[in-house]
Amino acid sequence: MKPQLWKIPPVQISGEQVDQLYEKLHQRLIEISSRYQRVRFATSLAAEDMVITDAIARENIKIEIFTLNTGRLHEASIKMHGAVQSHYKIQIRSIEPEQEQVKQFIEQVGLNAFYESEDAKKSCCDIRKVKPLQKALDGAQAWLTGQRKEQSVTRTELLFEEKDIARGIAKFNPIFDFSEQEMWAYIQTRQVPIHPLHQQGYPSIGCEPCTRAIREGEDVRAGRWWWLQKDSKECGLHVTESLQK
Repeated sequence: MKPQLWKIPPVQISGEQVDQLYEKLHQRLIEISSRYQRVRFATSLAAEDMVITDAIARENIKIEIFTLNTGRLHEASIKMHGAVQSHYKIQIRSIEPEQEQVKQFIEQVGLNAFYESEDAKKSCCDIRKVKPLQKALDGAQAWLTGQRKEQSVTRTELLFEEKDIARGIAKFNPIFDFSEQEMWAYIQTRQVPIHPLHQQGYPSIGCEPCTRAIREGEDVRAGRWWWLQKDSKECGLHVTESLQK
């Protein structure tokens, strides 16, 4: 019997509650943009990030949006980039890795060496994600992510505001306390564009070789680097120090 894949949960939250979620998110974004002039938001174009994109775009909040085009993304993610720009009439900056570094990595260990070595996985993420993120954040005073506490065992202590100790700037998680149900209610009620892979069993979306659909009932990040232990499912982008907020 074919296993049942994860599905977008049915909405069980009222429109009034969604309005309250939107207002909470809006106020958080306004607070961030009032405290810092140069704020940037890293979007993967997946559900969490689309919630934040929706609020930024609809209110024309002065936060620059960018995405990391690692060179190993699903074709659906490339198409989603264009679709989101068209939908909101905004520009989403695309940041790519240094091709010489990618070439050297492939020549030294192989294109998909991350399946066999934790060090190779870290190196690949460093070249394709961490270094491009540093480039994207050059000159920024603060940046935003779509992380939520519910997403994995490595994020249960997540707060609204953190200190990015690797880059020496502020870091914010505007929907850190949104539940999965609240997030999807927001998306469906406000008709936010949905990444096609979410409709194919992918609750979390990254690079194509490192992401798979998951079964119903699995942890929502089980499809990310699925060959690793649960406590290893971060790529190095999120090195922070929590601040009580």
